[in-house]
Amino acid sequence: MSAVPVRVGRLRVFAEEVRKVPAFFRRDVLVLLSYRLALVGDWVNLIMQVVIFYFVGKLVPSSTLPSFDGNQPSYMQFVVAGIVPTAFLQIGISRVVAVMRQEQYLGTLESLLVAPLAPGTMLLGSVVYDLLYVPIRSVAFLALATLAFDLYFRLTGLLPAIAVLVVFVPFVWGLGMLGSAGILTFKRGSGAVGFVGSAITIASGTYFPLTILPRWLQTLAAYNPVTVALDATRSALIGTAGWADTLPALLKLLPSSAVALALGIVAFQMALNRERRRGSIGIY
Repeated sequence: MSAVPVRVGRLRVFAEEVRKVPAFFRRDVLVLLSYRLALVGDWVNLIMQVVIFYFVGKLVPSSTLPSFDGNQPSYMQFVVAGIVPTAFLQIGISRVVAVMRQEQYLGTLESLLVAPLAPGTMLLGSVVYDLLYVPIRSVAFLALATLAFDLYFRLTGLLPAIAVLVVFVPFVWGLGMLGSAGILTFKRGSGAVGFVGSAITIASGTYFPLTILPRWLQTLAAYNPVTVALDATRSALIGTAGWADTLPALLKLLPSSAVALALGIVAFQMALNRERRRGSIGIY
């Protein structure tokens, strides 16, 4: 059998799966319009965090913070630039896991999984809204923080910072799929997923410089993909890093993202096959 028809057939199947993704996006937008208070609460919570960090920054001398290409940031600059990747991490992981748990509660998980829909398409569709919302949210947040607190961020560093987030996406999605596999298998455990996300965030230097951590934790943090994303984002927005300076960070993130995504896909598929054999997909 010729390889060309096989390749064309696979492309056709892939195109059919991609066409199903907008339906998930439409569903999430309709849910958002029905529960607008959740969107307002998200922004109020984010603004309150920044207000708290503003007052904490009054107690933290700038000299204790690392400089970026010779530019010494204020504590507010340091934290606000760090919140961008870590907020994406927290929202991305919690969203993928929450969707799985929500489908279990509503009794629609089994219907989705027996529908002509690939598991990867279901998970991608479940987070496509966030993949579009979070970058917009991050840019709007940077703009509001800059205006409200008179902060300085390099506009030319915005695109390299967004590129870091794009390469960071598969890593977040992979962790989310690992969490979804755990929820599918053990039915509970969203708290453990949240703990892992918080631990990764704390050990990445989001809210304080890594130099205050124990030396062994500093060593581990150097291999933390979140730390790599944070450093690259801060260098682009606060320092003078351009595309050439951001490229090494992108190349360093790619293997982590690929491994996390592969592990997530394998773990979720194994969990799904196990629950299908046991006939317990709809049990929660």
